[in-house]
Amino acid sequence: MASTVAFTPAVAVGANVQHSRRTSSLRPVPRARPVAARGSAERDGAAAAVQARSGRTIEECEADAVAGKFPAAPPPTRPQPPSGTPEIRPLDMAKRPRRNRRSPALRAAFQETSITPANLVLPLFIHEGEEDTPIGAMPGCFRLGWRHGLLEEVYKSRDVGVNSFVLFPKVPDGLKTQTGDEAYNDNGLVPRTIRLLKDKYPDIVIYTDVALDPYSSDGHDGIVREDGVIMNDETVHQLCKQAVSQARAGADVVSPSDMMDGRVGAIRAALDAEGFNDVSIMSYTAKYASSFYGPFREALDSNPRFGDKKTYQMNPANYREALIETAADEAEGADILLVKPGLPYLDIIRLLRDNSALPIAAYQVSGEYSMIKAGGVLKMVDEEKVMMESLLCLRRAGADIILTYFARQAANVLCGANRP
Repeated sequence: MASTVAFTPAVAVGANVQHSRRTSSLRPVPRARPVAARGSAERDGAAAAVQARSGRTIEECEADAVAGKFPAAPPPTRPQPPSGTPEIRPLDMAKRPRRNRRSPALRAAFQETSITPANLVLPLFIHEGEEDTPIGAMPGCFRLGWRHGLLEEVYKSRDVGVNSFVLFPKVPDGLKTQTGDEAYNDNGLVPRTIRLLKDKYPDIVIYTDVALDPYSSDGHDGIVREDGVIMNDETVHQLCKQAVSQARAGADVVSPSDMMDGRVGAIRAALDAEGFNDVSIMSYTAKYASSFYGPFREALDSNPRFGDKKTYQMNPANYREALIETAADEAEGADILLVKPGLPYLDIIRLLRDNSALPIAAYQVSGEYSMIKAGGVLKMVDEEKVMMESLLCLRRAGADIILTYFARQAANVLCGANRP
């Protein structure tokens, strides 16, 4: 489907039109042609190029045309090449793809991929404090006070069409344990925040993160055995309680990012057993053990206390393995499949898109965000253009929605707005 990248909010315009009927035998007056609004320079140029009307009837004009008496029109023009251009015989080519790219209007008409604020999900870092704390490795991002700065950020985002948000909590160290029990505290930071947001903005979509790492004293996504093994089934038990707690608070979509085996089916069963049949599951289907997550872990202070996450997150070298995870998540009841990171894994996004009818999400992670920001600050790239191109590439690869820290900034561009 051809569409343009530019996004213009729909504005309903009402006008009262008074109709009148005349029964006289007066000669019908030609209907006025609608004139598009133009800039003054364009309008003046057009007026100069149009000759005054002669008052001749249509029949008279047609008779002149039949007789070969054509009115004067501007002669055709052909731009000339620069001096020294060789004179050659044109290549014998029936197909020239550049024909469809030769003007902005044609490029817009044939554009295959579009992006709007509705495709964007804004990740939000929250903490217990009242002040917003800047995140050094992520310029422009903050740990937001859940009762103040968070509400302001959501308000500004909604103003430019971003209505979907995913919450990530910075949990006080005193609440972290090896089993991550704070994850399912109904009065914890995330459930309180969900209730507040749903009270203020009931129409927004709230995604939540289902994993133990923000709540774990070990910094891992699951319970760690004394020999360093991440315990799968015991972790899934905790995740089910966490998802139900989030659903109880009003979450629209719970998002298991832990990469434990079987967690999607177990969470689906737990939600349904508690009557939350309408709460969706966005599974982190292909979450890779990537080096692009560094700034995020600084934001949440959730680095693993030891080891790495390679026994449960996927190997960046693997491609076909994503199909195994896709088949499992679909069979277990996932509603959305997510690939993380985003831009370095466009092939995986396309792989899931080609092998599943479910919506596909891509997470443009903190490392991707910070690199673009750094390149912009150093004047090595045009930050805005690179930002928009990167998001468009994720859409082109097959992502229906994109989790990105650029969500509000990109929506400002799409709306043609210039807001802080």
